Amino acid sequence: MKILITGSKGQLGNELQRIIKTGEAEIGKVSKSIKNSEVFALDVEELDITKLEEVKRVLNEIKPDVVINCAAATNVDGCESNKDLAFKINAIGARNLAIVSERIGAKIVQVSTDYVFSGVGETPLTEYDLTAPYSVYGKTKLKGEEYVREFSSKYYIVRTAWLYGYVGKNFVYTMMNLGEQKDSISVVNDQLGNPTNANDLAYHILNLIETEEYGIYHCTGKGECSWYDFAKEIMTLSGRDCKVNPCTSEEYKNMYPNSAKRPEYSSLDNMALRCTVGDEMRHWKESLTSFMQNLSNL
Repeated sequence: MKILITGSKGQLGNELQRIIKTGEAEIGKVSKSIKNSEVFALDVEELDITKLEEVKRVLNEIKPDVVINCAAATNVDGCESNKDLAFKINAIGARNLAIVSERIGAKIVQVSTDYVFSGVGETPLTEYDLTAPYSVYGKTKLKGEEYVREFSSKYYIVRTAWLYGYVGKNFVYTMMNLGEQKDSISVVNDQLGNPTNANDLAYHILNLIETEEYGIYHCTGKGECSWYDFAKEIMTLSGRDCKVNPCTSEEYKNMYPNSAKRPEYSSLDNMALRCTVGDEMRHWKESLTSFMQNLSNL
């Protein structure tokens, strides 16, 4: 099997490559066909997904069996200030990959986000719940999903949330750094979601691509918490002596007036996984503990 990974230098792209190379994730082994697959890990320098002709040339040259699109404009505030760039990467890029994947008979994985929902509610959101994004990031990611559904017949749209991994920038590293520099910090306690370890997500994506269980999936850590709860757990596990104070979204907005509105409630239910290939995602506290232990061994 030939697997092409876009955005390969990001936290998810990195975990996909690591699992394929070693044949196992933190929660289990992958099949022999995945371990023996030929990986083409491309970042923006090797493949600019916003350019259709470039996507045609590269995919026709490689002829992958599966394309996993990890490339995205994920800076939520940055998307608000540069709408065109967000649209080009999150929507047009996904469209280009879907069009060409369909022509060469490849499956496509489109990694998406909890931001496609309105952020209002109190029950974990399933794959059949209505989407209603309000941020540019959420709107452009949803358009990317729509393009993939329109142009590909063999797709897996995998929505995740609050993702962290061993490389790149993420909330865990930000909190650890702040914990070293400051005696106390304020973190919002009225936004709820599911922290997700990129290694767990990568494992489930690699399980999915061996099947013909096409469709939309939610894939996040089990259990929900606020950013405040998440930050407190990070400080505890990393041994940082930094007090975490709760604050409201409104108070945060007053401190950072240019920040985009975040979902108040975006907890996802992995219903489709549970009903098909199985949901082995760990509880967010368990996978965070494992992440911290592995960090000290790196």
